Amino acid sequence: MAEYRQLGTDSPHYGHLSNPFTGIFHSIKKYNRHRLDRSSKSDTQKRMETPSTNITFGPRDDKKALEEQPVFAPKFDSDGLIPAMAIDSTTKEPLMLAYMNAESLKMTLQLGEAVYYSRSRQEIWHKGATSGHVQKISEIRTDCDQDALILYVEQLGAGACHTGRSTCFYRAVDLSEGTDPAALSFTETDLTFNPDDVYKK
Repeated sequence: MAEYRQLGTDSPHYGHLSNPFTGIFHSIKKYNRHRLDRSSKSDTQKRMETPSTNITFGPRDDKKALEEQPVFAPKFDSDGLIPAMAIDSTTKEPLMLAYMNAESLKMTLQLGEAVYYSRSRQEIWHKGATSGHVQKISEIRTDCDQDALILYVEQLGAGACHTGRSTCFYRAVDLSEGTDPAALSFTETDLTFNPDDVYKK
């Protein structure tokens, strides 16, 4: 065993000595690496893997109840979607308008982060999954008919818009600049991040 102790882990002979515990040591190291890989998952990733079936919505068969009772009963359109406007919870500036289906709305409630449904890609879209620009939910409001949502969020990262700006609403209708057609003026000209780098276009 003296020779085994004198050899460092960088030695080319380490792990190949006729030591009865060598195989056990390698098994333990492999097991620990496996545990590390599992534990390295973020809390969000773990929660994303957890079904959200414990969250249900109320019935929509009583108009008065929809307007006055403290039961969340969102109305989804013919495509199974509901519009959701994200607003910065601190500045109250609008960030983006997207859509949710029942599954993504339940995931949003479960995670505490905005999860939308992409109409173009036809899939669930966890905001910030690619860019890191996650939207932490501060509050969700619905209107009298419960057919639209407002999300007050803490916007993480450099911005909400895929164009590289802090908000998707970076232009205002400006009739003083033209009416035929109606003109737009930029309220935000500088980019807050490079979308080519973030989205690897």
